[in-house]
Amino acid sequence: MRKIALLLAMIMVFGVLASSCAGTSSKDQLVVCVGPEPDTIDPALNSAVDGATLIIHAFEGLMTLDKNGVPVEAQAESYTISDDGLTYTFKLREGLKWSDGKPLTAHDFVYAWNRAIDPETAADYEYMFECIEGYEEGKLNVQALDDRTLQVKLVAVTPYFLELCAFPTYFPVRQDLVEANPDGWTLDPKTYVGNGPYRLKEWKHDSHMIYEKNPNYRDPKAITGPKTIKFMLMDDDNAILAAFQKGEILFADSMPNDEIDAWRDKPEFNLEGQLGTYYISFNTQKPYLDNPKIRQALTLAIDREYIVREIGKAGQVPAGAFVPTGLSDADMTKEFREVGGDYYDPYDYEGNLEKAKQLLAEAGYPNGEGLPTFEYIYNESTGHQLIAEAIQDMWKKIGVNITLTSQEWNTFLNTRKNGEYEIARNGWLGDYNDPISFLDMWITGSGNNDAQWSNKEYDELISRVKRSSDRAERMELMHKAEDILFEEWVLCPIYYYVDIYLKSQKLEGFYSSPLGYKYFMYTTIKD
Repeated sequence: MRKIALLLAMIMVFGVLASSCAGTSSKDQLVVCVGPEPDTIDPALNSAVDGATLIIHAFEGLMTLDKNGVPVEAQAESYTISDDGLTYTFKLREGLKWSDGKPLTAHDFVYAWNRAIDPETAADYEYMFECIEGYEEGKLNVQALDDRTLQVKLVAVTPYFLELCAFPTYFPVRQDLVEANPDGWTLDPKTYVGNGPYRLKEWKHDSHMIYEKNPNYRDPKAITGPKTIKFMLMDDDNAILAAFQKGEILFADSMPNDEIDAWRDKPEFNLEGQLGTYYISFNTQKPYLDNPKIRQALTLAIDREYIVREIGKAGQVPAGAFVPTGLSDADMTKEFREVGGDYYDPYDYEGNLEKAKQLLAEAGYPNGEGLPTFEYIYNESTGHQLIAEAIQDMWKKIGVNITLTSQEWNTFLNTRKNGEYEIARNGWLGDYNDPISFLDMWITGSGNNDAQWSNKEYDELISRVKRSSDRAERMELMHKAEDILFEEWVLCPIYYYVDIYLKSQKLEGFYSSPLGYKYFMYTTIKD
């Protein structure tokens, strides 16, 4: 998910103004930082990891992910799957309510899912509903058979469908509140009505958000977390670390890169696996960058081992492809990455550098002569800045010059999404445990296709993947699709992610997901 696109909001990342660290945790209030001011907390519109963490505390889908990342019943009490695997019938729990006490029914899911594919909504993730009949026609084959029964018809067997039902874009939203204020309903706690374990109580923009327990949640006694959670909105890693050291926050979803070595052996330092890839986006519609040979040269002229060793410092793995490690292939004993292999040797920097120089010469720009100075944009973070500076030096070796521009998180997300850039930092975490989560984002017109790239053969391959019920066929088609990405060198992978965060030893019951979400609803604070 996103941006993480992605994004991406990624592992080395978010931070703040020290002045926004007012308040300390107590037994009744947990104070944490998972990122800066969110771009959006609309379940249909969000595509960032920090936004997803905020959303999963206020909303809930038919399913939710447990601490092992397995989808389990949430708003749904049970479900059945037809023998052919194409019809899912969900029975909702009895007496479900919105956080304001009004009844929640199966009709709310029908509305929310169709809203997400409506062009007027402009959801980045609208393509995630392609697996449901009626997507192409603009009206999903999702029916409320009665207030507690939801029936869904799929176009093909979709092994990850239950995981989709736990994904924010599939969460229900209240039609009356959304339609009364389409652009502003998420900005006011009075209208930000959800169905999750917590509800938004206060939002001081660019400062903090306070969530309180939702008394109308389906099972309030199961929520063992604090009465309130205060999410500090911060975008400076040094200020975040200072707040953590002072005990002003008990959780930090980022830290300065130059502090990693000093914290590595401390009990507060946490390092977990993550399904994701840190990469660079090329705007394939911009002059010179519309040439695949130039994109390939830039991709090869990067010393990935240096970046993970000297900047990442946390066990990131140099990437030789886009789909990361950790995802199974047709043979479940093998990984997709193992079968697909690398598209270049991420450890052979010298060999890659010579090839990059050769490619620039073949493209008509020997030693970079004739190429303009490109702009490279990134969101504020010491990690992103250090990587940008390293890449700037590496590309000079093939005669390519770039200027570096840092942007505030929300500005950066929209600049990249709107294609108003040349080269940009990017990152993507899987939205569910299937390689398609990394491949369907590149279809023509996708809200997460920041490269502005289009390829009809690629689009057809992805469409075939989603129409196929055969696992072996799906995997074969997805390998072919990834091959096309690197025949055209659409993007530049840097490394496969790990998740770094600081967690106070006072916290118990916290868990995170390989998708990057942080779960505080079961977190208690001990003395």
